[in-house]
Amino acid sequence: MSLQADQISEGYVILLTGLLIVFSALLILSLFFQFGLPLMLYVYRIITKGRDKKIKDIPMSADENFTGEVAAAISTAIHLYLNEQHDDENAVLTIKQARKLYSPWSSKIYGTHQKLK
Repeated sequence: MSLQADQISEGYVILLTGLLIVFSALLILSLFFQFGLPLMLYVYRIITKGRDKKIKDIPMSADENFTGEVAAAISTAIHLYLNEQHDDENAVLTIKQARKLYSPWSSKIYGTHQKLK
């Protein structure tokens, strides 16, 4: 075979190898996100928090001090906080150009690098 045919066949090998690597990585990632990650999160939740409780397992208890007046006071306070009126300010911006004063500190004629004779 000629040199050009060898280069073309090497190109096909590199192309097929690259495609195989990319698509196998995508397949592995999609399988991991489909099955592995939910399983890991489920196991983590069981280890850290225990199993979820059923509604019937949660005991019903009521606070005797929490009356309708307390609920009304809390809801009124939340309503007033969320609907608090702010001062209406002027939304017009005025930009004034500052006058540039001469400063010898920024002058180039007083440079620190002077030629030595």
